[in-house]
Amino acid sequence: MSAPAPPHPDEDVAGTIGDVSVPRRPSVLADLGAAVLALVLISLAGMLGKWQYDAWQAHRDAEARDLTGVAPVPLTDVMGNDDPFPGMDVGRPVDVAGTWIDGGFWVADRDHDGTPGYWAVAPLEVGNAAVLVVRGWAPEPSPDLLAASGDASITGWLQPPEGSLVVDDDPTDDVFPEIRVADAVQRVDVDLYSAYVISQEPADGLQSAELEALPEASSFTGIRNLLYAFEWWVFGAFAAFIWWRWRRDVVTGVSSPLNAGGDPQDATSRRIG
Repeated sequence: MSAPAPPHPDEDVAGTIGDVSVPRRPSVLADLGAAVLALVLISLAGMLGKWQYDAWQAHRDAEARDLTGVAPVPLTDVMGNDDPFPGMDVGRPVDVAGTWIDGGFWVADRDHDGTPGYWAVAPLEVGNAAVLVVRGWAPEPSPDLLAASGDASITGWLQPPEGSLVVDDDPTDDVFPEIRVADAVQRVDVDLYSAYVISQEPADGLQSAELEALPEASSFTGIRNLLYAFEWWVFGAFAAFIWWRWRRDVVTGVSSPLNAGGDPQDATSRRIG
């Protein structure tokens, strides 16, 4: 009876443990390089995100700036009588010189130091158009207080026309619920500016009208910069996650596509016959 043939060198023998493939740890230089690269990417993403965030904030600050204390400029330097209201100039002091014309009215529901009352509004003709001027406040409407005539030079705060679609209960009287150019233009024979001016100095018999509107930043102002900022920060967080995952797999000896060049399922094999 012949002796059994010796096992082939590449053949496993029953009862023996085959070769164990252990993922190879990266060198110190590779480990340090990966950490430096991750740090650079995270820092760059953070700085670019902060830059976009600051740009978003700057846009909002520019739109919401308070111009009420700056030096007045001529109204014609800010807008023409056919121009839409310049949104960046809400509250800007302007100088207006012209002649009072007929067509004045009262505006209801205007407070003065918490007391409800009315605004006295009159059109001031400037060149071939007119601008509505809030001449002051009164607790009750009075024809004598509404009357205005002659030439005048007014310094006041520029305001956009109102338009919340409040219904006028009596269109035939001299009391309006809002300052709407579309309503006021029917009372005069000239074009009206798409704006009105609150006089800094009240007319005789009237008290100062409180500034009605200050600029507010729109919800969508600079929104693109804000989205870019979040995009950069998400990229930085993703770079940090990739580095952390790679380090975790290296330390625990888990083979994965991040630290093993071959098939992860073949990284560790044991065969027992």
